[in-house]
Amino acid sequence: MSIRVTLDRVLLDRRMSLTELSERVGVTLANLSILKTGKAKAIRFSTLEALCRELGCQPGDILVFDSEDDGATERVAAE
Repeated sequence: MSIRVTLDRVLLDRRMSLTELSERVGVTLANLSILKTGKAKAIRFSTLEALCRELGCQPGDILVFDSEDDGATERVAAE
């Protein structure tokens, strides 16, 4: 996947637990865990907005485009 989720880094910087964030944004701990581990296939803008509001950050602080990963993904798909 060429989009990486860096929620764990942002949480560490804010000294906030995933449980605390879950309570603040009203998203289940299980769903935040899926997002944090990079297993999520999508995220709603309303969820992203709530995360950014509570963490005091921008979407680009949580989601990062990794162009180096694209080539590896394309090579695996071709094989």
